[in-house]
Amino acid sequence: MARHIEDEVVYYYDSHSTEENLMGETSFHAALMHYLVDVLTWFFHERACAIYENLNFYQTSNPHEYPLAPDIAVIKGVAYQPTRSWRVSKSGPAPHVVFEIASLETWKKDLEEKPLKYARMGVHEYFAYDPHEPPLPKSSSRRLFGWRLDQDGSSMKEMPIGPGGSLWSPYLESWLVPDGAMLRLYDHSGQVRLTQAEAEARRAQVLAEKLRSLGVDPDQLL
Repeated sequence: MARHIEDEVVYYYDSHSTEENLMGETSFHAALMHYLVDVLTWFFHERACAIYENLNFYQTSNPHEYPLAPDIAVIKGVAYQPTRSWRVSKSGPAPHVVFEIASLETWKKDLEEKPLKYARMGVHEYFAYDPHEPPLPKSSSRRLFGWRLDQDGSSMKEMPIGPGGSLWSPYLESWLVPDGAMLRLYDHSGQVRLTQAEAEARRAQVLAEKLRSLGVDPDQLL
């Protein structure tokens, strides 16, 4: 039974499954979500930025409020803190960016209902991506969809797509570019944003090439 404890609210759905919790997760969905979290975590690792997966977001003190739980939520200017859920304004601001990754059961809602719901929560940018092969029927010839909060803060406007179906995100300082089952992030100069593991591997490769140019075999240094 949900209850209030002092000024805190114990939300019913923090301990009970939502409809979305009961749905299975495809390998397409899991792979893309983990990849994007790794890329975003590394990109923002020197700045305060909280990145959450499937976290329940609430907007009221009603313990039976049905939460919004985006696949990925990015909250800039806030350090990551382990938490069971997030109450907008009390825990911190609404996410600046959210992602939903397509599933057969939720894709229609992701495209038709979620933009308004996220607008009402105060989300600035919302992206939805279909990584399935072949794409789901609702996707038609597009995989990536994006919306930006209107100036009046009451609704979201769909973003016009760029070359190759790409979208620019000011809050992520990146181009989002469809790549089949994956969604890549690029900077203004066209360099793909890397995970920490990819960045460290690239640095090791550059160092090895430098040593070889100096006549040193890097394999002999191990």
